[in-house]
Amino acid sequence: MALAKRKPNKWPVEAEEVDVALIGGGVLSATIGLILNELQPDWKIVGYERLPKVAKESSNPWNNAGTGHAGLCELNYTKERPDGTMDNAKPVQINEQFQQTRQLWAHLVEKGILGLPETFVNPCPHMSIVTGNDDVEFLRKRWESLRTNPLFAAMEFSDDQEKIREWAPMLVDGRDPQEHIAVTYDPTGTDVDFGSITTQIFNYLDFHGVNVETSKEVTDLKQNTDGTWTLRIVDRGEFGGKKSGEKFVRAKFVFNGSGGWALKMLQKAGIPEVQGYALFPVTGAFMSTDDPSVVEQHKVKVYAKPPVGAPPMSNPHMDARIINGSRSVLFGPYAGIDPRFLKYGSVLDMPKMIRTDNVGAVLNVAKDSIPLIKMLATMIFMTPAQKLAEMRAFAPKASITDWHMIKAGQRAQIIKTDAKGKGGSLEFGTEVVTSADGTLGAVLGASPGASTAVPIVLDVLSRCFPDKIGEWEPRFKEMIPSYGEKLSDNPERAYEVMEHTAKALKLAGPAKTQG
Repeated sequence: MALAKRKPNKWPVEAEEVDVALIGGGVLSATIGLILNELQPDWKIVGYERLPKVAKESSNPWNNAGTGHAGLCELNYTKERPDGTMDNAKPVQINEQFQQTRQLWAHLVEKGILGLPETFVNPCPHMSIVTGNDDVEFLRKRWESLRTNPLFAAMEFSDDQEKIREWAPMLVDGRDPQEHIAVTYDPTGTDVDFGSITTQIFNYLDFHGVNVETSKEVTDLKQNTDGTWTLRIVDRGEFGGKKSGEKFVRAKFVFNGSGGWALKMLQKAGIPEVQGYALFPVTGAFMSTDDPSVVEQHKVKVYAKPPVGAPPMSNPHMDARIINGSRSVLFGPYAGIDPRFLKYGSVLDMPKMIRTDNVGAVLNVAKDSIPLIKMLATMIFMTPAQKLAEMRAFAPKASITDWHMIKAGQRAQIIKTDAKGKGGSLEFGTEVVTSADGTLGAVLGASPGASTAVPIVLDVLSRCFPDKIGEWEPRFKEMIPSYGEKLSDNPERAYEVMEHTAKALKLAGPAKTQG
């Protein structure tokens, strides 16, 4: 396949030769690095992370809410059709994908690659909460339309405050007994420490000859005439310090898992497939507490509907967390505006991404997103009293003195130019981008990327190594038993696979579908 027309590579011929180069030290790079190492132990794989340690950006447990996204509680995944029926295609798809990720984790625990399951994943029921007759009816219909699906068979519904108190007392204590509220409750939900998973995988890879160099920033990459890529890598020394020295690496395949900086790297690579893409960065913060009187009352994750016009990542939620064996509770997010594409990025990230091919989409989204931008700006200047009021919509007796503010990770949502190349839209979720010749793969976007890391990686591999997939598929089935299947279409098979995964990871088991 012909290579894209680019400027000739005039960098030095001297370069370290590798088969695979990973850009970024997050959970996606860890996952594809591990799978490729299992499939091709003879390949030389290297990784580069610009920070002093891996898993310090979006994969860090304090930079996300730790939700194993499975569509159990995220109400924005379900759409109500004009005739009043529920469109649940999205939550079912997300759940199918998360099941594959869980299966890989179970396989890695059984092989001793990952440590004790409780070091990275713990049972944590997922709940949705709504108030008011209309939203209660929406939630009831959502539950009724999902409960016959084997992936959601354990989900329960209640609008009885005393029943809700059994599941999550903080939601009811101090609430008006006459207020009409309803919840769904699914015991198969999880709390995930993606930082722990990432670190454990990279530690294993390092022991098996896959070196991930930290404080090393890939600043540019160019394709050679033979289809390989030459990467310029700068030694950052101590983070924030002066850059000291550079080297060049020539790779047959490059995976760009650098989160918010993935677009920057794709633009530097010059592949035509990235034309028309841009990013809309959103920052966030959470209120956090480890006060025993709070954490002992709240051992679930509870999501509400997002405000009208808010991005899905702004769904208000109150999350039980288990990080390094310690319990805490987060509430938020309090979203805001920040031009950086990474938490430790540059204020010039957003202006530098503008190109002639994406400026129309950026302007179109800016015009259409004025209400969203105003909402985000308003959140920046919320007073403590306003923040407390939002929290008390969940926990009526919450006290601001029990909580402190922490800054979350940066999220860069996709802006995509329409087919005519003029307008554009703000897209939520993640998207795989690969070069036509299959030598470069990348992931753009945000949530639920970490939870769906395995199907994302499988997508990248199928696009970039089509001639190897037939050879690799038996190994895929060993690592991911539902590979090539749709569990929601086969209740008995779904129960079998989910039961095995739950036992391996010490999680709540699935329920058998009822009628």
